[in-house]
Parts: sequence; C-alpha cells; structure tokens
Amino acid sequence: MNIAEQEFPFPAEHASNVFGQFDANMKKIEKTLHVTIIFRDDKLKLIGGEKDCDRAKHVIEQLLLLSQRGNDITEQNINYTLSLSMTNEESAVTQLDSDVICHTIMGKPIKPKTMGQKKYVDMITDKMIVFGVGPAGTGKTYLAMAKAITAFKANEVNRIILTRPAIEAGEKLGFLPGDLQSKVDPYLRPLYDSLYEIMGADTFAKNMEKGLIEVAPLAYMRGRTLDNAFVVLDEAQNTTPAQMKMFLTRIGFGSKAIITGDLTQKDLPSGTRSGLDDALHVLKNIDEIGVCNLTSKDVVRHPLVQKIVTAYDEYDKKKETRQKRKQRTTGKQEKK
Repeated sequence: MNIAEQEFPFPAEHASNVFGQFDANMKKIEKTLHVTIIFRDDKLKLIGGEKDCDRAKHVIEQLLLLSQRGNDITEQNINYTLSLSMTNEESAVTQLDSDVICHTIMGKPIKPKTMGQKKYVDMITDKMIVFGVGPAGTGKTYLAMAKAITAFKANEVNRIILTRPAIEAGEKLGFLPGDLQSKVDPYLRPLYDSLYEIMGADTFAKNMEKGLIEVAPLAYMRGRTLDNAFVVLDEAQNTTPAQMKMFLTRIGFGSKAIITGDLTQKDLPSGTRSGLDDALHVLKNIDEIGVCNLTSKDVVRHPLVQKIVTAYDEYDKKKETRQKRKQRTTGKQEKK
C-alpha cells in the first residue's frame, strides 16, 4: 500500500472540542481509518493510505463544521460520522444539524442525529399516521413528543394525547396504592419525563389541568373520537391486535397519530400476537400510513447501548438460524 500525506489548515480554537478529552476522538479516527494524525501550527497532517486519508479528512471536516456551528462534539457524533464515511455519506451529518424541531426548557435544540431519525421526523411531518419501529435508544418516543409539542404550540392541533398499554415489564407488581391516576402513573412515567424536559413542569401542569394535554392508559381510548389532536401511542409492541385496531379507528379529522414500539421487547403473555406486528402486516399497502424502521445505527444513547442492541440482534439471528436448521433436520428425519 502506498503511503500518502495530506495537510490542511485547522483552527486551534476548535481543537479541544473536535479532538476530545486527551485527544480521544482523534485516536478513534486513527484506529478506525488506519491513519496517523499530527496537529502542529494550526495545521493537521494525515499519514496513511490515500483513501483512508481522504475519509479521515472528510470526517474531521464534518466534525469541525459541527463545532463551528456551536455543537459540543460527542462520542455519538464521532461514531456516526465514521460509520457514514464507510458508505460515502459524509455530508449527511451537517445536513442533520440544521433540522431543529424545537428546544428544551433549558434551550437545548432537539434535532435528528442520524439519517434514520431524519427520515422518521420527515415522515411524521408528511403522513397522518406513522409507525416508528426500532430498538431502545433510537429516539422513537422522544422525537414524536417533540413534534407533538411543536404542533401544539403552533396551533396545528388543539391537544396532545399520549398513551401506552399498562403492562408490567415481565414483573408482577401487585396492587398499587392510591387513586386511579396514582396506579397508572408508573406506567406512563417515561412520557411525563419527556414532557417535563421539553415543555417544563409548570407549563405541562397548566395544560394538563385544562385538558389540553392528556396522558392516559390505552384502555381509556375506547369509544372516543380524537379530532384535532396529536396522538402518540408508545410501547405499541405490548398491544393486542384488538387494542391496536381500536386505537387506529379513534383517529378523527385534523389529527396525527404516531405509534412507536420495539418488536424485540414484548411483554405480552406467551403465545399472544402483538398488535404492532399485526398492524404492520395489515396496513403495509396504505399510502397515507408511513412505517420507519430504525436500527442499531440510529441509537443515540450511550455508545454501550448501541453495542448491546447489536449484540442482541446478532444473537437472535444466530438463534433463528439454528432453529430453522433444526426444523429442516427434524423434517428430513420424519420423512425417513
């Protein structure tokens, strides 16, 4: 392999942000792309294979542009920019940076951080009903909540309705103390957390009292018609087909519905078909309904979460392959 060298200017004031603590970001780029990076006199020198140097330069330029726009460079930025560099999509990261949905109560911008998330957000804008399917940490619920609050503030809808099935995650919690609201609150806590962060506790409480924001178990949706509302159904993998049909037929004029779920984390009784599985199959040919499948590449939590999701995916694929092989072997033996 021919060794190439590339040198280009790099502003020193962005070095600490882009390089990371103890140059951790640069070390990761060096290790992943097999290059050597030297920073001296406001210039970066790259040493390595020609294609590797080109990729490293593109990655560093994208990170520098993010830094110049006022972003703190995170490990997720590094990992995702590197993964895109392998598929010649380097410019995508900076395209994402300009797509701000809204700001949290602390002023932090909420925006898609991966191309999968951008597709999901764009689909929510364009479609009346959207299914966001993917593993934990891909921002399915959080981005849906951000879009709901943005639509509410812009008077595009009159109210926000957030719901999820009240099913224990593999545990029997017994009888919970308090009134009905106190009993269901633990199941809906993740939705409250997102609302507090984006809207603020006081604003949320005021709108809740006025009935403009409703957080309720899925069972409360029966018999209602939801007009001029932004409705989010979370943890949809834990619905039954009957519950999913009930929910989808509640949608009225001027409303938008987002259904989120992770098909790998079902808490339904053994043998019960998921309403999310059922809906994705039944509704796949309806143009007004969008389906966005997020993957482990779209995980934006701690990088370890992405590794965990990927490890489980690989394990499940191997397990499925073993089961199919076993079934084929059993079938051949029965024929004999």
